[in-house]
This record gives sequence, structure tokens and C-alpha cells, in this order.
Amino acid sequence: MLDIHFILANMDLVKQNTNERYSNADVDKVVDLYGQLKRKRQRLEQEQRRSNQIAGQFKDAEESTREQLKIEVASLKKNITTLKNEITSISSEYNKEMLKVPNLVAIDVPPGKDERSNMPIKYVGEPTVFSFKPLDHVELGKKLDILDFEAATKVTGSKFYFFKNEAVLIELGLIRFALDLAIKHGFTPVTTPEIARDEIITASGFSPRGPESQIYSLMDSKLSLIGTAEITIGGYLANTVIPEKDLPIKISGVSHCFRTEAGSSGRENRGLYRVHQFSKVELYQFTLPCQSEAAHEEMLAIEEEFYQALRLPYRVLLMCKGDLGTPAYKKYDIEAWMPFIGEGGGYGEVTSTSNCTDFQARRLNTKFRCSVSGETHFVHTLNGTAVATTRTMLTILENNQQADGTVKIPEVLHGYLGFESIKPRIKIF
Repeated sequence: MLDIHFILANMDLVKQNTNERYSNADVDKVVDLYGQLKRKRQRLEQEQRRSNQIAGQFKDAEESTREQLKIEVASLKKNITTLKNEITSISSEYNKEMLKVPNLVAIDVPPGKDERSNMPIKYVGEPTVFSFKPLDHVELGKKLDILDFEAATKVTGSKFYFFKNEAVLIELGLIRFALDLAIKHGFTPVTTPEIARDEIITASGFSPRGPESQIYSLMDSKLSLIGTAEITIGGYLANTVIPEKDLPIKISGVSHCFRTEAGSSGRENRGLYRVHQFSKVELYQFTLPCQSEAAHEEMLAIEEEFYQALRLPYRVLLMCKGDLGTPAYKKYDIEAWMPFIGEGGGYGEVTSTSNCTDFQARRLNTKFRCSVSGETHFVHTLNGTAVATTRTMLTILENNQQADGTVKIPEVLHGYLGFESIKPRIKIF
């Protein structure tokens, strides 16, 4: 979240930023609630101070004075209780409204309301052209007996799947390759919990409850399934002060991710493209403020290195203001070529990377201590996807299919898998 004192000192800037990001945040309401909260707290301090004064006078007071003091104490107790209840209520509304106020944006972020205004800044490789009639990954998965959506629907519901045979090994190979790449660039690998406290999810910029949430919440608890390891890795250093010399801290996290994906339908969301559960390797950095822009470019370069090694055609997008998540200061997406998106193929998101500056750190209370002054300041946090296995699997299957029905495996994965292609087989179960 933004600092309330920054908001108060820069109202016009914050309002303009909110409007340009097409946010539903009400900056005037935030400021009004903050003013109410400040006045109520001041009044509470006054009442508590007077109550303490009376307690000090009571022992030496005469009987007639004591009776008057008792009456005043009773009135003060009632006022204090009322003020505490009002402060709790206003605080709740204030915090809810503050969470809506988006981060500022980098100067080079393009204007625009939605994905139509995102700016392509780089293309790598050419869209795949076939000399035969290709199949989409759902049909390929059936013929190769590596994907089973029907069984998963029977067991769990729509937008779930079983990986079978070679697909299981490809998923594990993708995860291992992504981890090896991250480790090469100085990231520490972790596996993370896949359930998090709602307060950590909220601090990370996600909504764990309510009609707009994409999070699965656990009944009768303040816990939810994570939609990304960004949540748990960010929470790892919550309420922590990090020595300046230890930054940047780079972490790569392996987890399953769970998303409700409410309202997602249509051909472009068929099969593995949009599912309720998938495996992902997340890249995350805690940095000094002066390091975050370079760290962001580094994370994009790692993501590009991954897809270049797989020899898959892709493009890089600089996301517009209206298509940024609330915490993001700047965001890149990588979209891979997918032959069955739209009419005649198109690009679909496979990774993203965001610089959130101190927006998440302020909520998570993650700071660094300056080695010179000893003062503490909020760190910057960055996140990105090394690999989301489902969409990458989709992209490999559709782009690497051959006329004879086989699918070639990218060479970089051969050493992880022990095979170079997948052949059609008769399904047994």
C-alpha cells in the first residue's frame, strides 16, 4: 500500500494515477476516514489521560469529591468503550479502502485501459507453420495418452486434468530446468506451503474473500489456498528487518497454485490454458530501492532465457496502466505462440514479472537497515514466473507436433527426461 502521509502530500498525483489505472479506489474517502480515525484516537487518548488523572486523585480525595469522581469515571468508561468501538469500525473501513489504492507506475508504462493497450516490445522466433492439419493440445493429449480431462472432471470437476505417462515427466523436467536456471542466476530454491493466512494474502495484494476473489478459502478458518508462491515467499520475511549487506535476496519457489478462474470460458481457455490447479516455479526478489529496476530486467532476461532454450516463439509485452495489478509499478508479460488461440493462432501469456517497489513490503512490514545511518526503510519486492507447467506443456505440444502424430521434445529437456519424442499409443485406462 502507499504511505498515507505520501497520499496526503500528493493528493492530485495519487488521484491522477488512480484514474489512469482505471481503479475503483476512492482517494477522498481514504483521506476522510484517516481524518476521522486520527480525531477519534486523539479523543480516546484525552479520555484515557483524564481517567488516569482521576485514578491518581481518588486515593486522597474527600468522600464528597469521591462521589463526583465516581460519576465522572463511569462517564469516561462509557465514552472510552464507545470510542474504541468506533475506532475499530473506522479502522476496518479505512484499511479496506486503503487496499484499493494502487501503486504508482513507472514513467515508461503506456496508458490504456486493458490488454488491447499493452505494448509489444520484442518478438523472438516466428509463428509455427504446418504442412499438415495440426491438432490442438487436447486432441494431441488424447492420442498420445498423456492428458485426461474427462477423468479429472469426473473426480473433481471442470478445469482439472490428469497428466499421464510422458506428461508427468515433462512437467517434472520443466520444473527442474527452471530451478537449475534460477540457481545459476543466484536464486535459492524453496518449496513453500500451499496454504497461507488471509492477512499474508491480503498484504501481497490479493483478495482472499469476497465476490472478486480468485482464491479458494478454507471454511471456518482464516486460511486460503495460494494462487501463487509469490504470496508465501513474500510472507517468508514479513515483519523482518534485513541488513543492507544481505540484499538482494533471491528466492525461487516451487508450489502448486489454485485459482477459481470465475467466469473464464471460450475456446482460448480450453484445456490446459486456464485451470484451477497447476504447478509453477516462482522467481522472487527482496532488494534495495536502488536495485529494483535492474532486478526487474534481470528477471525478464531469465524468463526469456528459459523460453529461448525451449526454442518456442514468443513476444514480450510492456503492460499498460489499466492492465497492471494493484501492487505493480511496472510489469512485463511473455506470450508464447499458441496455434489454436483465436482464428489461425495467437499469442498467449506464459509468464509475467512485476516490480512492486515498496508497495507489498509496506503491508508485510519488511524492511532493511541502512549500514551507514542505522535507519530502517522498506525493501522493494519483485516477482515473476519462471515456468507455469500447464501453459508451457500446451505450447510445446502444439508447436512441436509432427505430421506422423508424434511430438518432439525440446533438446534442452532431453537430459531431464530420457526421451526425445512422444508417440501415439492405445489408451488402456
